[in-house]
Parts: sequence; structure tokens; C-alpha cells
Amino acid sequence: MVFKRRDKRSAFTVLFGTLWPKGGWSRAFQYVKHRLRRLPDTPERIARGIAAGVFATFTPLYGLHFIVAVVIARISNGNILASLLGTFFGNPLTYFPIGVISIKTGNFILGNQTDNLENGRSFVGKFVDAGRDLQTNMWSVFSGKPVDWSNVFLFYDEVFFPFLMGGIAPGVVISTIAYFLTVPIIRAYQKRRKGALREKLLSLKKKKPKSNDETV
Repeated sequence: MVFKRRDKRSAFTVLFGTLWPKGGWSRAFQYVKHRLRRLPDTPERIARGIAAGVFATFTPLYGLHFIVAVVIARISNGNILASLLGTFFGNPLTYFPIGVISIKTGNFILGNQTDNLENGRSFVGKFVDAGRDLQTNMWSVFSGKPVDWSNVFLFYDEVFFPFLMGGIAPGVVISTIAYFLTVPIIRAYQKRRKGALREKLLSLKKKKPKSNDETV
């Protein structure tokens, strides 16, 4: 195939690239900022798209944040590309605090007594246990092993559903802050960029040589 990679990457390389992109997260953020500034849309629509992407990161639907962001952007009449770029708010540096805040908020809203929860396993441990149950139960069709969904139900009750319910409030707050912060920044940048383009056009007109008719 023409577009096939010549250097085949290992699973570890792919995973590491997801957690730490080539060039580092600083370079990734600079890229996002550069793309946001050059989006051909109104500051309000771009900001609504960014807010949609930020809100999507407060949902436990990992792997589907792009889809959630696009749906919210369409509903709120926000910029679709800005919503995808806004999901960069969720990264290895922010996923843990987002998860902790959302789960604690969800347990408070649902009235869960955290002392009664099965705290023998951490958030990551419960996620791993649920994934192992899913894999084992899928293979049970061929292996004939007994099906056990206990870890999946535990993950849903103590992690997923509290995360889903608790992520709404902080997601709305942070995405609203993101909207009101980005509108004036994008407006100022677009105004400055238009001014720079206008000055460039004027300078090009001044440097343009006169035609023969004008010199006669």
C-alpha cells in the first residue's frame, strides 16, 4: 500500500504516543492554539465549539469524546472543528482530577455513602477488573467458562454512573468559563490579524510598479 507506514510501530510505541505525543504536550497545545486562531468563523461559534469539547471531557465515555463534542457543538451551533480541538482539555494531566471531582460530585448527588463502597480496588483497578470480565465473558462463548458480570456491575455502580452524573455540574462550569475566556481572545486575535493583512495589502500596492500608461 502507498500510505502504509514503513516503520511498523509496536503496541508500546502506540500507547506511549497516546499518553505523550511526539514533541511533547507543550507542542501539541501550541498546535491546538494555532489551529483555533485560524478557524474561519465567528468568535462566538468557535468558543461554543471549544466549550462543547471541554464539556465532553467530563463524561466517562472515553474513546467517544470526539463524538460527544460534535453532537454538543451541533446542538449549540458551535464550530465542529473547534469542538474536536477542545477535547484536548482532556489529557493525562487532567483526566485524574476530572475523574476524582466527577465521581465525588456524583456520589454526593446520588447520596452514596462512600464508606459503604467496595474500596478494596482503586478506580483504575475497577476499570481493569471490568475490562477483564468483558474479555472473559466474550471468550466464554467458545471456552464454555461460566459468565461473571460482578466486576462490570461494580464498575458501573461505583465509577461509571457516579462519573456520568457528577461530571455534568463541573463540566458546565468549566466549559462556561472556557467560553467566556476564549471569546475576547479569539476576537482580539482576529481583529489584529485582519489589521496585519490590511497593512500587508497596502504595502504590496505601494510596491506595485506603475504601468506604461501611468508613466506617460
